Amino acid sequence: MTDQTPTPPTPENPLRLGTRASPLAMAQAHMAAAALCAAHGLPEAAIVIDAVQTVGDKVLDRPLAEIGGKALWTKELDGALIEGRIDFAVHSMKDVETELAPGIRLAAVLERADPRDRLVGAARLQDLPAGAVVGTSSPRRTAQLLNRRPDLKVEVLRGNVQTRLKAIAEGRAAATFLAAAGLDRLGIAEGTLLTLEDWLPAASQGIVGMTCRADDARTRALLAAVNHAPSMAWLEAERAVLEGLGGSCHTSVAVHAAGGATLVLKAELLSPDGRDRVDAAISGPALDARGLGLALADRLLAQATPAIRESLEPVVRAGA
Repeated sequence: MTDQTPTPPTPENPLRLGTRASPLAMAQAHMAAAALCAAHGLPEAAIVIDAVQTVGDKVLDRPLAEIGGKALWTKELDGALIEGRIDFAVHSMKDVETELAPGIRLAAVLERADPRDRLVGAARLQDLPAGAVVGTSSPRRTAQLLNRRPDLKVEVLRGNVQTRLKAIAEGRAAATFLAAAGLDRLGIAEGTLLTLEDWLPAASQGIVGMTCRADDARTRALLAAVNHAPSMAWLEAERAVLEGLGGSCHTSVAVHAAGGATLVLKAELLSPDGRDRVDAAISGPALDARGLGLALADRLLAQATPAIRESLEPVVRAGA
């Protein structure tokens, strides 16, 4: 057996796919399974989906940054991979930490869906009345909102898509933001699309990724067959911006990459209260996606105000 000709899974010896248990995560898991079955001519039963309840799904009353960050979405799945209980895991890549856990590798990504945010509860940001409450737990969205509308109030709103939509319907907040890709995958036509010109998304938003054990050559080869190379380049560039900033779930950074052989990468970095904001852009070969992202991070840091630098990781604030 070689990486080029992996032994295909069968219903008797299936690939085990791990995912979070939310409706959106399950929809994305079925997307990944369907893509693999189509690529390798497999019966549906050759891939078994194992839903895992993560800490991030259980603790909903506090911002993610206060209870351990993005690792709370992935820790249980990483553990299941390392222990051999699953063969690969499916993730929304915007929820995956910039540095993967030891022994874990990103093997493939599906073609990117709409990367934009939707505003739910109002047709436009300008239409929200002064003092209105907007629900979100995202530092990025909070800072972007307060930068555009400093008169609004932000309250923590977490939970799956359905939970957050219910909060708006019940009037617990006037509006919220949701990823267009997630709503589209669930068949939910809610909210107004925010343009990329006015409102950049989170790094990797709209991209579904598949991770596996770094030493599992067979699974890596099977997953590689469904990798969408342009989306992988966009992801590498955007995640490199986070890497260069020492980005964590606390960081208020928005970034988007587009293009083919030549990438165009844009980003904005904000202070947590939205008062300070710097923007930068760069273009270059997709083959150097990571290098472009790191270079763009340097440009942002060169412009960063004291308030912005104070919000970043200590290693960045120290200029290391």
